Amino acid sequence: MRKKNNITKVFLCLLFCWISFSIKAQTVSTAERISSEGYSKRFTDSAAALKMQIAALQTAQKSGNKEDEAICSAYLALTHKRLLHFKEFMKYAEKAHDIAGSLKSDRAKAFASTAMGYLKSYTDDKSQALKFFLEAYALFDKMQLYDQCAKLGADISYLFSPGSESKVKKYADEGFSYAEKSQNPESILHARLAVGSYLSDLVAAGETNRWKEAVTFFNETINFIEKNEEKIDSKSNIGITYINLAALYMNGPKPINEKAFLSALESALVIGKKYGLKNVYRSSMGLRGQFYVEKGEYRTAESLFKEGIFYQLSLPYKDNYLLATFYGCLKDIAAKEKDYKAYLEYDTLFMKYNQLKYDESTQQILQNADAKYESEKKVTRIQQLEQENKLQKKNKLLGYGISAVLLIGLIFMYRSYYFRQRYHQKREDFLQQQQTNTDLKMELLEKETLENLAEKLSLERRLLQSQMDPHFIFNALGNIQGMMLRKDTDLAVLYLGKFAKLSRRVLEHSRMETIALEEEIQTLENYIELQQLRLNQSFDYQIQCDESVDQQLQVPPLLIQPFIENAIEHGLKPLPSSQKGLLIIHFKEKPDENLLICTIKDNGIGLTASRKQKTNDSHRSLSTKITDERLMLMLKDNSEAKLEVRELTTNHDGQQGCIVTLSIPIF
Repeated sequence: MRKKNNITKVFLCLLFCWISFSIKAQTVSTAERISSEGYSKRFTDSAAALKMQIAALQTAQKSGNKEDEAICSAYLALTHKRLLHFKEFMKYAEKAHDIAGSLKSDRAKAFASTAMGYLKSYTDDKSQALKFFLEAYALFDKMQLYDQCAKLGADISYLFSPGSESKVKKYADEGFSYAEKSQNPESILHARLAVGSYLSDLVAAGETNRWKEAVTFFNETINFIEKNEEKIDSKSNIGITYINLAALYMNGPKPINEKAFLSALESALVIGKKYGLKNVYRSSMGLRGQFYVEKGEYRTAESLFKEGIFYQLSLPYKDNYLLATFYGCLKDIAAKEKDYKAYLEYDTLFMKYNQLKYDESTQQILQNADAKYESEKKVTRIQQLEQENKLQKKNKLLGYGISAVLLIGLIFMYRSYYFRQRYHQKREDFLQQQQTNTDLKMELLEKETLENLAEKLSLERRLLQSQMDPHFIFNALGNIQGMMLRKDTDLAVLYLGKFAKLSRRVLEHSRMETIALEEEIQTLENYIELQQLRLNQSFDYQIQCDESVDQQLQVPPLLIQPFIENAIEHGLKPLPSSQKGLLIIHFKEKPDENLLICTIKDNGIGLTASRKQKTNDSHRSLSTKITDERLMLMLKDNSEAKLEVRELTTNHDGQQGCIVTLSIPIF
């Protein structure tokens, strides 16, 4: 009973620690809280918003808290986005991303990715914007920050529109679901706008039966706004809601509900003027003017456009796009009334502001292109540095490897010298006692010559460990020694000749980037014949080449041999002596994909049985590791390069064994 109580206490203690850690992880720092409060003032008091956020960033920098610095930089970037300060927007977004990249903080990475997503969206780099948004979306979901998930879900749905209706609906609905979980009015409105936009797109695409559903949804959204307007920071979303509802009325069934239409536009106009929202104001005036023009009430429409022009000219910063639009509408009205004098006057002003609008647009395009270029240049530089760092690490490892090989070589030479000395001493004693005849001396000299050559080849074998499997070399040398001891000189010389030829080819090919397919096949034949000799002809082999394959094709050297070695060692070698092994190597070319397809098929014991035999074997040959690295590098250069390994079964394929398919790039 006491033991059970102790276990319960330990469990409760662990649970308490986990809850405490979770609460701590979700705690918002003072700097982040101030920055968030400043961000909420971006519509009502932009100067105060910037002041608060800069102060929060300075506090984070002084305290040395990199997580807070990244988050405050992200908030500051989004505020500059609202104020159309592009350079500052890009500066702080990239700063947040750089700082977050050096941290393990999911919170910092989520806010930084959000800022970078909006930056890429601003410069029309939709694919990169989606990449950053989806990263932030996943991180905020992991941290259960549902208000942020709601906003990002809505913005992701906008990026997928038009073109992917299913994804637009998916992320709009997910954003709305997260918004309801968060109970944050700002997030709920953001998400409702995404859902409403999706419904409006369906109506515009011809699904007129959903018009009533869309209007009802927007009216519900307006009711929500009226109840929570003070809690909603993004005033532009309020104005956009009224604009979208008015657009639905105008494009809906005729005659339109004029009262509801004008009421929505009036509300949008008030919001646009109050908070200086150019897009809301422009859309409101434009829709009203278009409505009166279609009704034929040209005077009312003209009065509206002139009122809009007067209001714009009274502002310290003129909206050339809006002025050009209004003068264009006035020009159209004059044309309809055949008032050519007024038409000329409006056309002159239209051309003036249209040119200014064009200049601003061109400047914006150039600014975006410059920002995109700088961003891509920075990413490329980072990738280059990462590649250089990897190369330095590889060179360091290679240096260690060469040092190890040299050390092993020295040890081997010392041991060889020591045993050679002992051998010579024994031989001298033996000659003095037995005084063997000339024939015995000749045999001993021949044996000594072969042993010296074998020792030399063994030393070269160690220097070629990265190309040839050590087990194969050891077995080959052992077979040579056995043949010499059995006095089977002819077979030993034949075996040794083939082995020397293979070693020379491997050494020559290892220094080449590519070789002809014909040379590669000759090397493979030499290697397989050596294996046949070693395994007492326990298997046969066939190398088949399609007629269409040019044997002068250039391919990477020494790429196929490790797979043939695996087929022999782990597939054919374990076969019972009563069963004859068969190895088939087939080459065919795919010119359209610039690939050479090599198929290696055996009737061995198969992958499952081979793995059971290797359960306790942790060895992995160096040649296999290098082959894996080479295949990975080929994948970077040619996405079609690949390796497939499949086990053959009697039920499915009519035989047991294994088949390896290697797609090799042609150079």
